[in-house]
Amino acid sequence: MVMEEITVGAARKIAESKNLKPGRVVGTNGIQFTKGSNTRIEAIDWNEFEKTLSERGLAVFESGGWMKIMKKA
Repeated sequence: MVMEEITVGAARKIAESKNLKPGRVVGTNGIQFTKGSNTRIEAIDWNEFEKTLSERGLAVFESGGWMKIMKKA
């Protein structure tokens, strides 16, 4: 499968359809999607998520409904 970069808006739509929220790994600057039930991941708002992506040179990539956060090409 080829992973293609998508916008934060598109990621948000996919995440909401899967009941996911953006999150930060507690004690780090690592980000990922969460359902909110993991105590090691705190939910963050979409603005903070987008800011963190930008600051770290990351983007959301998608293939077949699966999303992954990776370094921009």
